[in-house]
Amino acid sequence: MSRERLLIHLRPWCHALLLSIPLLMYSSAQAMQYVPAALAAAIPLVVMFVLLPLIDALIGRESINLPEYQFTWLERRLLPLLCLPAQAAMLWWGIPFGIDLPLPAAILWFTSMGVIGGIVAINVAHELIHRRSRLDRIAGGLLLSLVNYSGFKVEHLRSHHLYVATPKDASTAHLNQSAYHFVLTSLWRNPQRAWQLEAARLQRQGLSSWHWQNELLWWHGVSVILALIALGLWGAFGLLAFVMQGVLAAATLEVINYVEHYGLMRQKIDGRYEAPNEHHSWNSDYFLSNAILLQLQRHADHHAHPLRSFPYLRHRDSAPQLPLGYAAMFVLALLPPLWRQVMNPRVKEYAVNLHSSVDKTALEVNNAPPSRP
Repeated sequence: MSRERLLIHLRPWCHALLLSIPLLMYSSAQAMQYVPAALAAAIPLVVMFVLLPLIDALIGRESINLPEYQFTWLERRLLPLLCLPAQAAMLWWGIPFGIDLPLPAAILWFTSMGVIGGIVAINVAHELIHRRSRLDRIAGGLLLSLVNYSGFKVEHLRSHHLYVATPKDASTAHLNQSAYHFVLTSLWRNPQRAWQLEAARLQRQGLSSWHWQNELLWWHGVSVILALIALGLWGAFGLLAFVMQGVLAAATLEVINYVEHYGLMRQKIDGRYEAPNEHHSWNSDYFLSNAILLQLQRHADHHAHPLRSFPYLRHRDSAPQLPLGYAAMFVLALLPPLWRQVMNPRVKEYAVNLHSSVDKTALEVNNAPPSRP
């Protein structure tokens, strides 16, 4: 069997590996019987940010666009929905387990939980909130409520997709902006932006910002109920743990946003920004990380076709490519000097090549002989 055929057969199984990520916390707990608790609590982070990039490098890249009939209902619809009970179960079991650990191990434990929340809760919610199905959108909202980042549902759909790669978008990182500045800015601005957008929608209908139709009140209400449950069951430390894992999940998402759009800006044409296209998102066609992240790394096609479900996202040759998968780029983003050394030349090179291509096309059009009537 050729490598291409093998990867085609493996892709659905690698999508399903997403459900195994919360189980890393259980593996971590079991490992505490044999190794120091702090070391065991870091196992999920090592798997995701060390082991996964190494396997990515071993398997390599894959840019096959499969026909729609390759994908089953179980893969396309059921797999993302199963992430809701998986995330909820991890929190229900993981919070009381973590608060009984020594402080260094507890910090690493809840950091691991937060990163997993960014992958399993927010990343999957990102897939679900774009869908037309009401069930999918509700599941996406509940996933976001589990990590207390419900504003993402409103801000992402109504602001990020509209203003991506412009100064108006808090989810687009500018050239030389550090990941730390970007994450802090996004965590502060995006929830406020979400509330402003929802308030404006209600005001256009003649309703108060605090009307019951404000969807953010419902989603945040779910988060408040969950926080009160954590407080009632596990005390102040349980509440702190619930809040901490949510903040870290949101920060994980924003680091990925940083990676996805760093330095790529839309050009102004006659005073207006060009439409967003495949040139405004960093892609990565490393097979395993892309499959586990439900093809999030085909981000250019997602912005071109926001309603397209993850199995159908297409590789685009013209989109800018990252040198590594998102997991490895996540780590690189946390090292700003090294990040700039790797990425700034790529940003500038891509911009030069893109503008040269555009200028060449325009020249060919302008110099083309007139068509016959």
